[in-house]
Amino acid sequence: MMLHFYFAQRFSTTLAAVFGMFFCFLAMLDLIEQLRRFGRDVAFQDVLWLSLLNAPSALYTMLPLIVILAAILLFMSLSRSSELIVARASGRSAVYSLMAPVLVAFTLGIFAVAICNPIVATTSKRSQELRETYRNNGVSTVSIRGEGLWLRQGGETGQTVIRASRANSDATILYDVNFITYAHDKGPIRRVHAENARLEKGAWVLENAKSWALIRGQNPEEQSVHFDRLQVPSTLTQDSIRDSFGKPSTVSIWELPGFIDQLNQAGFSSRRHTVWFHMELARPLFLMAMVLVGAAFTMRHNRHGRTGLAVLMAILIGFGLYYIRNLAQILGDNGQLDPVLAAWAPPFASVFLAFGLILHMEDG
Repeated sequence: MMLHFYFAQRFSTTLAAVFGMFFCFLAMLDLIEQLRRFGRDVAFQDVLWLSLLNAPSALYTMLPLIVILAAILLFMSLSRSSELIVARASGRSAVYSLMAPVLVAFTLGIFAVAICNPIVATTSKRSQELRETYRNNGVSTVSIRGEGLWLRQGGETGQTVIRASRANSDATILYDVNFITYAHDKGPIRRVHAENARLEKGAWVLENAKSWALIRGQNPEEQSVHFDRLQVPSTLTQDSIRDSFGKPSTVSIWELPGFIDQLNQAGFSSRRHTVWFHMELARPLFLMAMVLVGAAFTMRHNRHGRTGLAVLMAILIGFGLYYIRNLAQILGDNGQLDPVLAAWAPPFASVFLAFGLILHMEDG
């Protein structure tokens, strides 16, 4: 038991060190990128805050790579100090020695999904809003609720809130739609209702629309105007709408099942969010696989100077499994793989591959 605690403590310390180095490196790179993107248009402290908001998402994405690098460093250190040889000489197998680091990785995965995922979702969403504000001097957002679809677009003249009963799969065609325009620092000044609205370049094209001027002290119905076809300027694009509601990483894992139901009720495809949900559930298993892959190549005592080759092989296989997992996610998003298969097949295959390598190299 003491040996397990010792290996767990060593692995946790190594993980923290690698995590800290990645945080500093990624935050610095993102700060440089944001300074290049916004230049002198945004104050430095705002750019720094934006970079700090981006850091959790970047670290969360690279967590499997952080884990495999920490595992490689741990087992290289234990192998160099002959501690693993002593453990095996006492009658403990290689698999037994791996129990503590694997359990730490699995616990880290559960903690990341249950605790870190909501934090990453919040910071990613806030970062997205700030980027939109700095870029367009207004916020463009999409919100899906049980009563329909809500959009908000910003511009030089003010904000426009859009509410539709339903929409097509990418929200470029809205049905039973209302546009309410707000002036800067004022209340609503105009309302437009249309049977449908189609997003074209730089404008919404409304059909069978009716417009009301909202002027205090006057009856809006007396000033109403009917249009067979009406154009309403828009800062939204198909990509911006898809990014606003289509990034599963901006939705907390705890809220994702309900959000998927709302997407289905609103007529949108929820495949990307379903794949992401299962990918998150499978994350602890994949982190376990990363530890096993790192151990398979670096826990042996190398007497002939092949340590560099072993480390290179571990890193290459780890990166390969990481990108296979991402490829499976893409195939799942595109509908070429079942969401459950796309999310769970790579982690299980990685674990079986790593166990096979360990049994072959250590106990075979």
